[in-house]
Amino acid sequence: MSGRFAAEAAQRAIREEALDGWLFYNMAHRDGLTDSLLGLDPGVTSTRPWFYLVPAEGTCERVVHAIEPAVLDALPGLTAVYGGADELAARLSRLAGKRLAILADRDLPYLSTFPAGIRDLLASAGISTVSAATLVQRAWSLLDADGIASHERAARILYDAVADAWDFLSRALLRGEALFEGDVADRIAGYLGREGLVHSSPPIVAAGAASGNPHYERRDRGNPVGRDEVVQFDLWAKEPGGIYADISWAGYTGREPPGRVEAAFAAVVGARDLVVSTLSGALDSATPVTGAELDEVARDFLATAGFGGALRHRTGHGIDTSCHGSGANLDSVEFPDRRVLLEGSCFSVEPGVYFPDFGFRSEINVYIHGQKAVVSGTRPVQKSLLTLQETT
Repeated sequence: MSGRFAAEAAQRAIREEALDGWLFYNMAHRDGLTDSLLGLDPGVTSTRPWFYLVPAEGTCERVVHAIEPAVLDALPGLTAVYGGADELAARLSRLAGKRLAILADRDLPYLSTFPAGIRDLLASAGISTVSAATLVQRAWSLLDADGIASHERAARILYDAVADAWDFLSRALLRGEALFEGDVADRIAGYLGREGLVHSSPPIVAAGAASGNPHYERRDRGNPVGRDEVVQFDLWAKEPGGIYADISWAGYTGREPPGRVEAAFAAVVGARDLVVSTLSGALDSATPVTGAELDEVARDFLATAGFGGALRHRTGHGIDTSCHGSGANLDSVEFPDRRVLLEGSCFSVEPGVYFPDFGFRSEINVYIHGQKAVVSGTRPVQKSLLTLQETT
């Protein structure tokens, strides 16, 4: 998780998947994922196709064009130079019969950046290709002790930021002051910044009907925050160079939420907690479990509770140095993720239900450490909606 390419970790992952190697390709920095995984500088001149082969054993190989022979010098390995298409085809033919992983996956489009034409070129050279999705998970997205510590520090600050934001919101409303979504979001962003965290985009504060939009984006200051309505908080941040934390809380700007609202939130919490207990049971019995299977657990629970028609998104996503990381997602419907959750996996658990007049999700982060499911953060997870009297 250092952000630099580690050949040993990649080769270990290749051997664990019983493959011959992992083949990367890029040209003109068109594939930002490949550049990111290999830790390449996007500012380096790159106008010709290159390949980078990581074998299961032995020395890596850089295959580069004669006009740019140094384009991959930041990576370990030997260099093979080609000058034209025939010479490149001959170089690739030396890999005939090999079974190589590439960034192409039928179900996971965000990990599918390998061009179809180049995949055809490999096939014509007698090279068999498979998805590199599990290799990405093993080599880049599993947290070590330092990564867990960084994630926990970020999670603690996020939970504290939510408590501060709700206190700020409650005091303003109880004093009768005008308050907008942007005021609360700015309060959260300022808190995170003072604590030394960075984030890829501003936090979400969605009030009233806007809370029924899972990826709500406000304009300017956003909607006014009024009394007796649902408010959804969604915030994510990390230490510079560290591991993200990503949580969601929900509140009601009155003293007692309507029964319909309370019932929906109770179902969301029930689905969330069932995912964690199901994962814990699987780990205790050494039973492999996939992200897709845990998503099905949450969906089935919410459907049985009568909220199947209110689902809008998967149950969770991988977390690493990116908020939406490259590890296994809890997803059986959008882009089914059948990767097994491994030691060091970190991910969100955030079932939600959404209606025309309100909606919410309850998001926690879980990582697997010592073959146990650990919920991150020092504060208790949310069990009931925040209400105004809790801070008065």
